[in-house]
Amino acid sequence: MRVNRILLSTALVVVALVVQVSVLARLHLPGAVPDLLLLTVLALAMVYGHVGGALVGFGAGLLADLAPPADHAAGRYALVLCVIGYAAGLVKPENGRLKSATAPMLVVVGAAVGSTLLYAGVGALVGDTAARHVGLPGLLFSAALYDLLLAPFVVPAVMALARRAENDPLAETTSAAKATDISSGWLASGTGLRIGGQRGGLRMKASRARTARAGRIKGVKRL
Repeated sequence: MRVNRILLSTALVVVALVVQVSVLARLHLPGAVPDLLLLTVLALAMVYGHVGGALVGFGAGLLADLAPPADHAAGRYALVLCVIGYAAGLVKPENGRLKSATAPMLVVVGAAVGSTLLYAGVGALVGDTAARHVGLPGLLFSAALYDLLLAPFVVPAVMALARRAENDPLAETTSAAKATDISSGWLASGTGLRIGGQRGGLRMKASRARTARAGRIKGVKRL
């Protein structure tokens, strides 16, 4: 990952984790807790792609595993978010932009359900059966509902910040392609001249100047 991506991802992940632990977790909503960290990873993955999404997901999950009041084995949530970030990054189109909100909303619902199932499955492998006592169907429904309600306020904003950071010179080939388009547009239209036809453009300007000058002279003679 590039430097600008690392800095932006780190800042967004830290802010999301702090808000989730200090605010959302204390709302005591029935069922699951709104997963702001998951939404942040999803938004970044849909801009950076599957590789960037996997790296951001692993780092965010590991930070959540180590941050208090985590009461599960370290690396458990890192594995979950790594897989979810990779899968969400596959949704990214070639041009880096999504035309509608349908795909992100479907990604949010699928990620909420998938992360809950994956987290419970990994917990079952290590002997954590808390999901069985709470009720897995209720967790799945509440997780999908809360994340879907929170997504319109989080996902577009994070994606917009990530795209703005892509304008940095250290960005990957998408930014290089955009820069090429901008430079070619500047050469074609920004200067007012076309490559290979500069003499014709200068002649047109000279003829227009002579016509305007002749019009002014005729006007003076009529007076």
